[in-house]
Amino acid sequence: MVKAAVDLHIHSCLSPCASDDMTPNNIVMMSKIKGLDIISVCDHNHTGNLEAVSKAADEAGILLLPGLELETSEEIHLLCYFPSLESIFNMQSVLNNYYLNIENREDIFGPQWIMDASDRPVRKVEHLLTTATKLDLYSCVSLVREIGGVPVPAHVDRSSYSIISNLGSIPGDLRFNTLELSRGVSKEDFLKKYPEYADRFFISSSDAHDLGMILEREWFIELEKLSIMDILEKLRG
Repeated sequence: MVKAAVDLHIHSCLSPCASDDMTPNNIVMMSKIKGLDIISVCDHNHTGNLEAVSKAADEAGILLLPGLELETSEEIHLLCYFPSLESIFNMQSVLNNYYLNIENREDIFGPQWIMDASDRPVRKVEHLLTTATKLDLYSCVSLVREIGGVPVPAHVDRSSYSIISNLGSIPGDLRFNTLELSRGVSKEDFLKKYPEYADRFFISSSDAHDLGMILEREWFIELEKLSIMDILEKLRG
């Protein structure tokens, strides 16, 4: 068994709400300094920086779980984890058909940069990424699983952009094994309010939008071995 220190919800500078210094190499180097074994960069509704993060992570000896924070048409945030860059880029190719194409206002929201492996800007995404897509929750979950990924409801404890706040409960027929809690929210406190989810597996992530927010070696997952497939199986249940 391997006890891996993880942070499975980090934003890069592609997310307009993230700091400009959240570049691929900066994220990986800070994760290395903080002693993390596995990270996942989950930008809002886009995968554009994952190739550069993957190269930096490989060089640093950190395992990257390809991820995406997708906002459904119900304004629910869903973390979507995939077994490979190829599979998550397949997800991106489908997602391209479901954007609302609202122009990003950089003066309000900030720029949305795609970077190369040397942290050089390649291009900006022009449509606003921090808004709902046209994919409803059920369609999104089905699509992610068809491509081999694992969907995980994000920050289920929050009063906005969470599956519980927006639907009132977590539909049982969606068969979510894993739920994400916000940093600083304990499983025990959450279950006092929602005891019906006591049988779920919980992860705690930073939802980092600046380098200082990335987790230290403070949250661990036990795995058979340090691999993407093992962590996906853990999340899938």
